[in-house]
Amino acid sequence: MIEVTVPPKEGPPLHVHAKEDELWVVQKGNLRFKVDTEMLRAPVGSVVFVPRGTRHCFQNTGEEAAHILVLFTPSGMERFFEELARLPAGPVDPITYRSIAHASWMEVVGPPLAESDPL
Repeated sequence: MIEVTVPPKEGPPLHVHAKEDELWVVQKGNLRFKVDTEMLRAPVGSVVFVPRGTRHCFQNTGEEAAHILVLFTPSGMERFFEELARLPAGPVDPITYRSIAHASWMEVVGPPLAESDPL
């Protein structure tokens, strides 16, 4: 389990985990999730579960940082976050992001919601 701060209007690209199920608990803020083709609203207190093999992404829809707890089962995705943390501060190059994701059994399959479904 990790705690993640999501900046306003930000979120990861559409992706799929080959080996892990993922669960989020929204502690602060409002998020929206795209799970396959369905769009879900997730205000504070929401719990969202996505089984492995499911295309998904999310976005903080608020004007302030959101805080979420993220649980992966089984473990293993921590290597993805460890590799991202080793990069210099600032935006991550999409090719680098995809490479780190691929090494962690995660495939990027589309853009972030901010690009594919702007607010």
